[in-house]
Amino acid sequence: MRQNRSELPYPAIGRFAWLMGLYGENFERIARMIDLKHAAIGRHVSRVGDGLDVHIEVLARHAHTVELRLSYAMTDPVTGAPDPSAVLRAYMDSRQAEATNCYVGRHWQDVLGLRPTPKVMMGHRLRMNSFLSKWLGYLESLGHARATLDPVAEDDAKTNPSMTDA
Repeated sequence: MRQNRSELPYPAIGRFAWLMGLYGENFERIARMIDLKHAAIGRHVSRVGDGLDVHIEVLARHAHTVELRLSYAMTDPVTGAPDPSAVLRAYMDSRQAEATNCYVGRHWQDVLGLRPTPKVMMGHRLRMNSFLSKWLGYLESLGHARATLDPVAEDDAKTNPSMTDA
């Protein structure tokens, strides 16, 4: 039997409020891994000695946003694209970060169709950003942080193809 929200013994939170909370949590977590205000455009790698390096690529910088790609050095055997990977957009003024997609080269229209209902779109955003939150928490528990992050030299980038080339 479904309870009325006003009868709950705790405050109810809607899906939109939950999503905004995830965005704030994701911003705090990614900001502990990379200096969003000063990181140079290009590739960075975090190594903690577990053999599974985390790659963060700063894709673009705008007045109030930073776009990033987060991935491991693993690739999908079929497509050759980094897997898993997530493209993030960090909003510096509101201190929020969202996963814009978790599929290389695909936009929400490719995944959900051209006219998804608001409920379908919200569910998709909740899944992507819940995945991102869990992944960032896991990486943090392994020790990935600003102190373990180094820029990738151009020479290394030529021998190891860019994640954006996939």
